[in-house]
Amino acid sequence: MRTESADNPIKPKLRERIKLFFTTMTYLRAVKLLWCFFVSFFIAFFIYFKAVEYNFLYLFGSIPSITVLENPKVPLASELYTSDSVLIGRYYRENHAPTTYEKLSPHLINALVATEDIRFYDHAGVDLKALVSIPWYILRGKNRGGSTITQQLAKNLFNTRDSASQGLLADIPGFKMLIYKTKEWITAINLERSYTKEEIITMYFNTVEFGNNTAGVKTAAKFFFSASPDSLSLEDAALLVGVLKATSLYNPIRKPKNALKRRNEVLSQMNKYSFLTNAEYNRYVALPIKLNIYEEPTIEATGTYYTSAMTSYLRKWCKENNLDLYSDGLRIYTTIDSRIQQHAEDAMREHMRPLQKKFFAHWRGQNPWRDSKGQELPNYLENNIKKTAYYKYLKQRYKKTPDSIAIILNTPRPMKVFSWVGERDTILSPMDSLKYYKHFMQASVMSMDPHTGHIKAWVGGIEHKFFKYDHVKQSRRQPGSTFKPFVYAAAIDSMGYTPCSRIQDAYTTIRYVENGENKVWNPHNADWNFTGMNMTLRHAMGRSINTVTARLTELIGWETVAKYAQKMGITSKLAIVPSIGLGSSEVTLHEMVGAYSSFVNEGFWTEPTFITHITNRDGKVIKRFNPKRKKALSEESAWLMLYMLKGSIQEPMGTSGRLYSYRLMGNNNDIGGKTGTSSNHADAWFMGVTKDLVTGVWVGGDDNSIHFRTSDLGEGSKAALPIFGLFMEKIYEDASLGITKGPFRACNVEIKKPYVCPTYYPKVDSAALDSMNIIGGID
Repeated sequence: MRTESADNPIKPKLRERIKLFFTTMTYLRAVKLLWCFFVSFFIAFFIYFKAVEYNFLYLFGSIPSITVLENPKVPLASELYTSDSVLIGRYYRENHAPTTYEKLSPHLINALVATEDIRFYDHAGVDLKALVSIPWYILRGKNRGGSTITQQLAKNLFNTRDSASQGLLADIPGFKMLIYKTKEWITAINLERSYTKEEIITMYFNTVEFGNNTAGVKTAAKFFFSASPDSLSLEDAALLVGVLKATSLYNPIRKPKNALKRRNEVLSQMNKYSFLTNAEYNRYVALPIKLNIYEEPTIEATGTYYTSAMTSYLRKWCKENNLDLYSDGLRIYTTIDSRIQQHAEDAMREHMRPLQKKFFAHWRGQNPWRDSKGQELPNYLENNIKKTAYYKYLKQRYKKTPDSIAIILNTPRPMKVFSWVGERDTILSPMDSLKYYKHFMQASVMSMDPHTGHIKAWVGGIEHKFFKYDHVKQSRRQPGSTFKPFVYAAAIDSMGYTPCSRIQDAYTTIRYVENGENKVWNPHNADWNFTGMNMTLRHAMGRSINTVTARLTELIGWETVAKYAQKMGITSKLAIVPSIGLGSSEVTLHEMVGAYSSFVNEGFWTEPTFITHITNRDGKVIKRFNPKRKKALSEESAWLMLYMLKGSIQEPMGTSGRLYSYRLMGNNNDIGGKTGTSSNHADAWFMGVTKDLVTGVWVGGDDNSIHFRTSDLGEGSKAALPIFGLFMEKIYEDASLGITKGPFRACNVEIKKPYVCPTYYPKVDSAALDSMNIIGGID
C-alpha cells in the first residue's frame, strides 16, 4: 500500500518551507516586538526625563536651570575686618572658603578620582558602565554605588534632595529615590555641558563637607593640617578624601583608628589604579596620622562687645537688604583699629585690676548692694536671679514642681569663673556664682575720630566671655558732671556768655514746678563747701562747681540745656528739671562720645559709626556707610568749649589735674577733659578730647546699688580718669598709629568773645597746696 508521502513527495518539503516561513515570521515578529519595546522604552524614558526636567504638572519637583547651573551660589562665610586689615571674625553656618584648581594638590585630585570615579575623564556626567554593574555587585554581596563625581556635585551644590525640590509623586513608595537619581543624572549632564572637568573638580572640592564645621577643602586643609590645599602631603590628601565617605565615622579627631583605616583604603585604590607604585603604597600606608589643628576665628569664639554690637546691626541690615550674613560671602570693613582697641583693653585691665582689689577690701565681709541710705538691699540676689535666662528656662521646665528651681539654684557644681588673674575652676551654686560676679566693678571705653565719626575702640566691659552686658551702648547711667559742658555750650552759643563771665559759688535755692507740683532744690558742691568766689565760667567748669552750673542752668533755662544736648547727639530721654546740668538723666557712653566730638569738629556733630563699607563675594562695594552730620554749635563756640575743657587740667584745682602724672604733655599738646561722678559714687566718668580722638570712660557696678562709698575711691578722677591717661600714653607711644601730640586745630573764624581770664591763687607752701588738693579737685 502506497503512503501519502510516496504518492506526493513534494508535500514534506512544502511543510518544511511553511514551517520555516512561520518560524521566520515569528522571529521577525519577535524582533519587531523587541524593537518596538526598545523604541517605546526609549521614548517613554525620554518623555520621563523631559517630564522630570521640566517638572511636568509639578509631579517631580524643581530642578536647577541652566542659568542656575552656570551661576551657582556656594554658601560662603562673611568676614569682618578692622580698619587696619585684621580679620577679627567670620559669620557662617558652614565654614566655606573657596579655592582654585591651580591651588589643588595633584594628590587630592588623584585620590578623589581613584576612590570615587575612575572613569571621571571619560564619561559625560553619568557612568553607564558603573550603573549597569550595580546589580552584578549586589548579587555578589558588595555595596557599590554608581554616582559619579559630577552627580555628587549636583547633589551637594544644588540640594536636589531637599524638601523644596520634591513634587507630588515624592510620597509614592519607590518613586522618590528614582526621581532623586534622575534629577542628579540630568543635573550632572547639564553640568558637564557647562563646565570643564577641571572646573567640576574644583567646584566639588569647594562644596563637600569634611566634618568639624569645615566645608570646602581649603577650610579643611587649614583646620586639620594648618596647610593650604596645594601643600598637602599625599597621605594627608588621602585622609581628607577618605573622610568624605562619612565625616562622623571617619573623623580623624574623634575616631582616629577609623580614619587611619579609611585613609589606607584610599591609598589602596590609588595603588590599584597606578597612581602609586607598590613601594610607595607600602611606605605611605605605614605612616601614622599627624594632625596640626588650626581653629579659624569666629564671631562667637572671638566674641567682643563691639562684634556683638556689629552682629546685631548687620543681621538687621542684611534682612532689610535681602542678604544672608551667614552665606553670602560679604566682606564687612569696620572702623575699629585693632591696635587702638588693644591699647584701650590693656589700659582698662591695667587700672581695673588694682581698683578691684580696693573694692574687695572696701567691702570685705559685707555685700556691696546698698540703697541710698547705705542699707543692704533685701532679697537682692533672689530678685536678680529671676532676671536671668537660666531662671526663665528652669521656670518653664519645672512648672509643676517649682520647689525644684530653688534646689537647682542652690546646688554646687563645677564651673569656670572669671578672676583678674585668669579663669579658675571652682565649685559654686548658681546663686553663689551670681553673688560672686556682683562683687565685680565694670568699666567701658569708647574712642572715636571726631572728624570722621569712626569708632576706633569699643570696650563694653571687663571680660565679654563672662559679662555680656555692653556698657558702651546698652547701659544707660547718670553722667554726673560730664554733662556740664552742654550747659556751658548752650550759654556761650545762644545766650552771649563767655568763658570769662562770672557767677558766684554760693548757697543757691532754685524754685520750680514739676508735674504741677511746686518744688525747691538746693544744689551743693561735691565737698559740701561754698567758696563765695565770683568765678569765671572756665574756672567753675574746670573745678566742676555744682552751684555755678545750677545757677547758669536756671539763667538760660533747663529747656535750653536739653535742646543743646540733643543737638549735639544725646538721644536718651532727658528730664527737663533744674538738675539736668548735673547729669541727673541717664545716657549712654556711646552718646556722650559722639556729643563731645562736636567740640573738636568745629561745631559739627558726627554720628558715631563702626562700619565703613561692605562688599559682596566678588569684591564689589554694595554699601558705603557715611555718618550723619549736623551743625550743633557755631565754630567760635566749639573752639571756646575746647578752651573750657582744657581748663579742667589748667585751672587751679581742676578736676582733671591728675593727667599731669601721665606722659601726655609736651610738644604743645592740647588735652581737654571732664570728670563726672553720679549720686552715691555709683558712676565714675571721664571724657577726654585731643586733636585726633574723643574718648569716654565709665566705671561702676553692674547695678546703681553697687559702688564705692567714698569720693577718694569712687569719683571720676580716681576711678575713670586713670584709664584715659594710660590709654593715651599707649596711643602716643605707638608710632605705627601716626597719632601725635599737638594743639587743637586753629579756629577758622575770628574769636570775638573774651576768653583769656586766668584765675590766680596766692602762693602757699607745698603742704598747703596738698591740703588744697591743687592737683585734681573734687568732682
